[in-house]
Amino acid sequence: MWLRASFKTVAQAAGAAAGSITASQPLASGASGLGGAAAALARRSAATAAGSAPPDVLIVGAGHNGLVAATLLARQGLRVEVYEEKDIRPGALAISLTIPPPGAGAYLLGVMPPELLQLLELDLPLRRRDPHYFLPSPAGGSGKYLLFGSDRGAMRDQFVRFFSEEDWRADQAMQAELEALRRDVGPTWLQASAAAGCWRLAPGHATSSAAEPASIEETAERHVRPALRSAFVDLCHGSVADYLARFGFRSDMLKVMYATTDGFSGLNGGWDTPGTGMNFLVHNMCRLPGSDGTWMVVEGGMGVVTQRLAAAARHAGASIHTGQAASSILLEGRAAAGIVTGDGREVRAKAVVVNADPFRLRTLAGAAAFPPDFNARLDGMKKDGTTMKVNLALKGLPTFACLPEDRGQHRTTTHLLPGDEGSVLAGVQQAFADVQQGRLPEFPTIEIYWQTTVDPGLTDAEGRYSAALFVQWVPYALAGGSSWEAEEAGYVRHLLGLLDRFAPGASDLVVDTFTLTPPAIERYFGITRGHIHHIDNSLGFADRFPYRTPGLYSCSAGTHPGGSVVGCAGHNAAAALLSDLGLQQWWRLPAAASGHP
Repeated sequence: MWLRASFKTVAQAAGAAAGSITASQPLASGASGLGGAAAALARRSAATAAGSAPPDVLIVGAGHNGLVAATLLARQGLRVEVYEEKDIRPGALAISLTIPPPGAGAYLLGVMPPELLQLLELDLPLRRRDPHYFLPSPAGGSGKYLLFGSDRGAMRDQFVRFFSEEDWRADQAMQAELEALRRDVGPTWLQASAAAGCWRLAPGHATSSAAEPASIEETAERHVRPALRSAFVDLCHGSVADYLARFGFRSDMLKVMYATTDGFSGLNGGWDTPGTGMNFLVHNMCRLPGSDGTWMVVEGGMGVVTQRLAAAARHAGASIHTGQAASSILLEGRAAAGIVTGDGREVRAKAVVVNADPFRLRTLAGAAAFPPDFNARLDGMKKDGTTMKVNLALKGLPTFACLPEDRGQHRTTTHLLPGDEGSVLAGVQQAFADVQQGRLPEFPTIEIYWQTTVDPGLTDAEGRYSAALFVQWVPYALAGGSSWEAEEAGYVRHLLGLLDRFAPGASDLVVDTFTLTPPAIERYFGITRGHIHHIDNSLGFADRFPYRTPGLYSCSAGTHPGGSVVGCAGHNAAAALLSDLGLQQWWRLPAAASGHP
């Protein structure tokens, strides 16, 4: 039966037997510090003092968004249980960080809002990379290189010497505009009232009474300073190529570098694909303290984020059950009533929040539970993942031909591009065309992360370095009857050979690898079609999957604001659920040091 009810209907149908949640329950107002957490724990203890009670909320999946939701809902005083399939630390963040493999599923923290860190009392050991980008040229080529960091004088000298004064001015103008957009748009990522809601369904299908998601144009009107509204709208709807063209860059290498690291990352789209601009915006929303807009390393590896979120959720009173998958969503009438675990056990609750991707959410509930127009819209969002990750153990650091001396280049995101000036644009266009035909590109764009040089603790007993290749693009399925099983090892050798073109002999330093192709990402993390962002970040704001589906809640990376380690979806889904319960949420967000004049 279609899940057409709002949560108030769900709560009413659940009856008073589990009535620890009522609108008259005393709530803390505005608490966001230790006192707020303590008050929330007291509410939960008072609600369950009479004996064991069933959970109020079940969360499927212990990724970062699921754990954020669990923490906030548990602090509200609700009984929260989290079910996670993996026996190890859950989530794509948290694969073992030792080397040899299995390596990490994520490498950097960038776009988690500082207001959320403060609200969760989450103290993360963040390290800034300075310099943060390195753009080398191949051995025997132009000899150009560029190090991006806090030393603006050195940057300008390199821009002018290896590129042009016009490129330096273009870069300065673009960075100023992106900083303004960060200030204006960043705080909207935690405004559930402007981003939550149900998709509009066909007549006769009820939706939540909460506000519909804000469109790109509405967001511009409400939040973006007037001088940048048109640029913001064009960026969100257009391509990264169009956006970069606005600033007058002369160098194709610089344009492709920016497109690679921010426009192509995790996206099934190329140089001039509409929507790559939206992905570019998402990846430029870093407002972490001390970051200056650059993504940061978490000391101890990205698994530390999951560990500390899990600790916060448990401290708030949530229970986390690892090694226990949800095989389906339990439906009663028109509403979600719990989950069925992998061993056939039913766990009932008043609400179910799903941290899995939207396609797995639908599988868990059954496609028949949703109206045809809902299913059709979701089907239109499905795209293959095109990201490949090769985690490396190195016995030494390679020497780049264009910059043999150590100037911090092994602390950066290093960009290997398919060509030099005059050929690099054709190279990226050919690579994406190959992937669309199911072919492995001769030279995809490659980013290299060097973890151990920034965090020496990320090493093994032999003292080997941890690094990774982040590759855009590769096909999910290979054409011509081939398979990843047959091609993976040879293609990894080919990619290391590409590194040799920039740093001769680099491949000889590799002593171990662990590769995640798109199908391997799907198998290992349970993400449909291996798409690391669940849904392409070409879709933004109201065009993404909603927090409220008919009868269920989603805190997937497929919801607003987008994929990556963000946490906003967990916050906003929790706020939407409490709103539907008629409860006043216990927290107020700390004031953001942002907003347009």
